[in-house]
Amino acid sequence: AKVTRGPRGLFFANGYRLGFPVAGAFTIGNVVLSKHDVSYFDSELLVKHEERHSWQYFCLLGLPMLPLYVVGVVASWLLTGCPASRNPFERLASLQDGGYAERPVQPINRTVTQAFSALRSRPKAP
Repeated sequence: AKVTRGPRGLFFANGYRLGFPVAGAFTIGNVVLSKHDVSYFDSELLVKHEERHSWQYFCLLGLPMLPLYVVGVVASWLLTGCPASRNPFERLASLQDGGYAERPVQPINRTVTQAFSALRSRPKAP
């Protein structure tokens, strides 16, 4: 990834090539990684969203943020079928600024049923 200096102590690492996590951008500490080029960060709202995540890392003393964020992803997915909508870290960073839509809470069995249905309907690899 190509690293450039961003605003307010952030660094942008563009050209990230791994397929995980599935997101337009994600933050580790004060480094915002993205598979897109640097123009992806022309949105001031997106940059502020990612900056809020960097402050979350700071407040949680760094690496403890990762497992806590994963717990937030799982809880949000179970409640809404979306990994961000009810994730407290995404909500505190502003869902809308990060490009996420708020989804209503649904019964967990509906989320699980939808997930298995989607897996079954995926085309099989040759």
